[in-house]
Amino acid sequence: MRSLLCALIALSLTAASASAGFFDSLQKLSKPDSKEGQYLSGATQLLSSSKDVDYKTERIIGESLALEGLQRFGNPVKNESLQQYVNLVGNAVAGNSKRTTIPYQFAVLDSPVQNAFAVPGGVIFVSRALVSILEDESELAAVLAHEVGHVAGKHALKSTQRAQFFQGVGTITAASVGGDKGKKFASAIGDMQAVLFDKGLDKDMEFEADLAAMESTYRTGYDPSAMIRVLQKLQKLEASSTNKKGSWFSTHPPLAERIARLQNQLQKYPDYSSLASVRDRFSKHAIAGK
Repeated sequence: MRSLLCALIALSLTAASASAGFFDSLQKLSKPDSKEGQYLSGATQLLSSSKDVDYKTERIIGESLALEGLQRFGNPVKNESLQQYVNLVGNAVAGNSKRTTIPYQFAVLDSPVQNAFAVPGGVIFVSRALVSILEDESELAAVLAHEVGHVAGKHALKSTQRAQFFQGVGTITAASVGGDKGKKFASAIGDMQAVLFDKGLDKDMEFEADLAAMESTYRTGYDPSAMIRVLQKLQKLEASSTNKKGSWFSTHPPLAERIARLQNQLQKYPDYSSLASVRDRFSKHAIAGK
């Protein structure tokens, strides 16, 4: 049987040239009756033994979670220019992250909820609503770099109580083992769904991703204080929001604590105010995406 990854997304494609095909695949993933959807929904039964989780396994775990994310938050915005732009910004900061050896894909979802999330393997989503409150490219870069930080730290894999199960699972193949292993695998995927979309990751993981975002944006040439500005915007929204379910501030630790930590960290970047924010280019693409 062909690899699930080959059936869904060619991992070697670059961000700019892959956008159309990648988003077509995401659209198909959201349809359980499609060939891609059937492959993905059956992936939890395809296991073999190995010493550790390799990238192919991580990616398929991520694509299982990506399907749930699409079902909860909507399909990608139908604007190829915006999607390519977000992929270029995202891959720029990913290239300056702690994990540069895997491919990353980014998608703006047509969701009214201010949210962003990453699934194992490097697929990252940001909502149209969250993009709409940002003011420049450095803020977009900070959001994407934060999510890249989660992928780099393998936070979702580490978060589930059954993470030790994955230590005994290697490449997902066409040889279905079924039985108890298949049930444990499916249950672990369910645990990750609850963490990513309902409970939120451990607060130390969020702080780690915040710091990673500042470092990655700085290394890319963006003003690292952009991460603080994003959190301050969310803090204002949180104060007036009556429906926080599914938003960035409903599944993340207290914003005031995160902001204070990052403000202390900012002294590490004494030249931050001289770095790029890129408002005009961001405005051009963000307005086009509305």
